Order: sequence, then structure tokens, then C-alpha cells
Amino acid sequence: MLHRLSIRDFVIVDRLELEFAGGFGTLTGETGAGKSILLDALSLALGERADAGVVRDGCDKADVAAEFDLPPGEALAAWLAGQDLDASDGTLILRRVVDAGGRSRAWINGTPSTLAQLRTLGQWLADIHGQHAHHALLRPETQRALLDAHGGAADLAAEVAAHWREWQRLAGLRQAAERDTAASARERELLGWQLRELEELAFDPAEWREINAEHGRLAHAADLMGGVGEVLDGLGDGEQAARAALGHCASRLAAMTAIDPALSEIRGLVDAAAIQTDEALHALRRYRDRLDLDPARLAEIERRIGAVMDVARKHRTPPEELPTLAAGWRARLDALEASADPERLAAAERAAREAFDAAAARLAAVRRAAAAALSAEISEAMQSLAMAGGKFEVALIPGEPSLHGREAVEFQVAVNEGQGLRALAKVASGGELSRIGLAIQVMTSRDSATPTLIFDEVDVGIGGRVAEIVGQSLHRLGRDRQVLCVTHLPQVAARADWQWQIAKETRGGQTLSAVTPLDGPARIEEIARMLGGVDITETTRRHAAEMLAGKP
Repeated sequence: MLHRLSIRDFVIVDRLELEFAGGFGTLTGETGAGKSILLDALSLALGERADAGVVRDGCDKADVAAEFDLPPGEALAAWLAGQDLDASDGTLILRRVVDAGGRSRAWINGTPSTLAQLRTLGQWLADIHGQHAHHALLRPETQRALLDAHGGAADLAAEVAAHWREWQRLAGLRQAAERDTAASARERELLGWQLRELEELAFDPAEWREINAEHGRLAHAADLMGGVGEVLDGLGDGEQAARAALGHCASRLAAMTAIDPALSEIRGLVDAAAIQTDEALHALRRYRDRLDLDPARLAEIERRIGAVMDVARKHRTPPEELPTLAAGWRARLDALEASADPERLAAAERAAREAFDAAAARLAAVRRAAAAALSAEISEAMQSLAMAGGKFEVALIPGEPSLHGREAVEFQVAVNEGQGLRALAKVASGGELSRIGLAIQVMTSRDSATPTLIFDEVDVGIGGRVAEIVGQSLHRLGRDRQVLCVTHLPQVAARADWQWQIAKETRGGQTLSAVTPLDGPARIEEIARMLGGVDITETTRRHAAEMLAGKP
């Protein structure tokens, strides 16, 4: 659940540190006092888009941080681990900063994060129903998503969509093969010729490195031979060879060391030099004996190098990349050959269609059960929402196969007894739509796994006994979840477990928003204000106290 919300310089809020309780809580106050601003700030922390307009006038930046308990669940834990986000202490802190230029930064538990990460995490933490959420209920996609969520069919719906995409992909390949047979044949012929050319070349990267090294030796064999001779003369074979000089020096140092042992270390160095010179001489002689002046072998290697370079230039690629080029051609040729087999493509398409049909049938069965349950629940709720005799039904209308299955989902309603069912968008008035929408939101919120549910003035357009029933419904919902509601209705506020008053005040010549937690007397006064408006009488206060006490 949401524990804390810290707000700095956001719209008309300068500094607020709010600590939230569980259960059902309401935010009340005069119109324009800033009630919805608090929820806007929370939405910002949860990943909603923002611009420079959220920064309070005269300030450099707006800063919002929200602290939540870590909800249970392996999926969320796996997601956090996959993002390298640590929540080992059971707490999640989401922070968002927007500067005066409109740029924003985000953090999760102190780690810099993206807006997409905030938004994804926010879906696990809070579910916000806005003032105009009931208007979204008129859209087919919203109706379908609500039904699937209510029936626990979201994963199955995703599976159906995946099967549909694969079916359509294979159908497209088959159609393309039928349409482009001649062009495909020409491309297959060209690729086959190119691959045969590379196969005949038999290019091997290891062999390429070896023949280039050998070519370098053979091409410069004469120079190498002459150089080896010069070095051999200088080290040991010439009249003034270094080996002889080192031998003479070693003999002299041996005699001198007998006189002065302090020269022993120097004698050792000269002896070592003589030994290393002997080793160098032996190695050079072995190298000279192996050095081959073979014009025929040189010509053979040059022909091989020329053949490889000709093919590489033809295909505009370095020789080392020829195997990669061949692999790409082979993959393309395999794909073309597969697509050139109509029977194979048709069989794969039929298999994909059958997989889609099977998954769509399972989805339809789940949707039928969920539609019956949701229809009964909403119809029952309508009886207490000043629509006695009304009926709600989730209709499943058979249609052509699509990304979403084999049926369309349509919410239908009869507002009055005896009326026929018609599409929700064509029947309900504004007030009726508000009441039906609220019933649907409250009912379907039970399906949500999010621990915090927020309703932002979703009770607009209702009042009286209906408002009291709405308050009771939200209170019952608050037994299992943390429920926050911005409301103007005293009947709803009176049912809350706790209540905050949001008000504007002037400080330092600026209009700012302030939040006051209400105790018993203060809460009676606020409920009385919501009941009586400007003039609050003792009768109004008694009525407010009775509402808070749960009296009729």
C-alpha cells in the first residue's frame, strides 16, 4: 500500500509530507482547493507524462516521491531483479523530478530509471480511476479488457493474439509465394550460383592466414637469406665475429677474477652473453637450412591469393567476411526454398489456424462464464443505484476471427424495467452512465491485484441514497485494499475510515494548497460543510454527526 507521499513545488503545493493509512480514506474540500492535484502528483511518481506546467511559479523544479510496501508476488520480484532494482527491505520508493524546462528524471529506490520502468512498476502498485473513466467504458477495447480481467483471461487473450499473428504471418508468406513465384525463382538461382562459387573456392580463414604468412616469407626469401648470412658473419662466422671476441673477453676476465674475485659477477654476465650468442648462432643456422627459395610454390600461393581476392572484390567484402556472407546467402536461400513450397506453406498455415481456433474456443468459454457473472453483479448493483428494474448484460457477438478472438464484447443495458437491451453508448444518459460506470469500476476493482485503488471524483452526477450506497461499496472495498477517494459527497466521505481536508491558503502573498487530517470534531465540521454549504447550522452538524456514527 501507499505509505508516504512527498511533494515539493508542484502546481500550488510548496511542501507536503503525507503519511497514509490503510482502509478507505477520502480527500475533501472546496472546488479548486487542490484535491486532484495530490493525485496528479502521485500519478507523476507512477510514470505519467508531465511538462513544465507542473512546476510551481517561480521555482526551478517539481519533486515528488512516493513510498509503497513491496506487494507480494513472484512476477514483480522477477521484474525487479531483471531491472537490477533492489527492494530487499520490502519498500519501493518512486521519485520523479521535473525541471522548469520540462525535462524529467526518475529514480526507483535511488537507482536512476526510465519513464517506462516507472510506469510498469506503477501498474503493480496503484490503480487510478479518473473523473472521466466511465467515458472509456463506451470503447469496445475497454469493455473487452474489463471482461478478460474479470474472468482471469488476460493471459489466454494474449495467447490468442500470438496465434493470430503467427497465422497471419504464414498466410502472408503463402500469398507472397504465390504472387512472386518468378521473382523468387530468379533470386534462388542467383543465390545458388553464388553459393556454388564460394563452395568451389573452399575459403578457410585459417588457411588464408597461413598462406599470407608463407607468401611473405617466400616473396622475401632472398632478402632473408642475405640478412641471415650477414648476421651469422657478425656473430660467429666472420673474421671479426662477436663470438670470438666474447670468448677472448671471457678468458681475460677468468684470469683477472683469480686476482680479484669482485670481477666474478661481470665474468658471469660475459659468459652468459657467450652462451646466448651460441644459441642464436645455432637457431639462425637451422632457420637458414629451412629457408626455401621455391618459385613454383610462390607462384602457387599467389594464384590462390588472387582467386580469393577476385571473389572478395566481386562481392565487395573483405576476404575474412566471405564465410559470413555465405551463411547469409544460405539462410536466405533456405527461406526462399521453404516459401517456394506451396504445400509446406499451406500445411504450416493450417496448423497455425488450428492453434488459433483452439485457443479462441477456450477464450470464448472463459468469456461466456465471466460475462454471465459480471452481468449479474452489475445488474444487482443497478437496483441500488436508482435504476430499479434495470438490467446489464455483457454480450458476446460472434464475428470473424481477429487479434482478439472470434467474438466482439459489447456492454448492453436496459435502464428501466421492460426496456430492451441496447449498447451502453446508445442508451445511458450522462447521470446513468456515471452510476453504471461507478458500479463497473467498483466491481472490477476486486479483480485487480494492485494493493492501492484511487477514485478521483468518480461519484460526480450522483447523490442522496445512491451516494450513500456508493460510500458503503467503497468502504467494503477498503476492507481488503487501501482505497483513496476524492469526493464532494458527504455520504461517501462519512463512510471513510479516515478523512483529509484540502484547502487553499495564502502565505507570503502566494496561494498554496494545505492538507489537514481531520479528527472527530473537525470531521463533523467538514461533513456539515459538505451538507450545508456556506451557512452551517447546529442541525446540519447533528446530521453530520449522525452520518459519521452510521445512524439513519
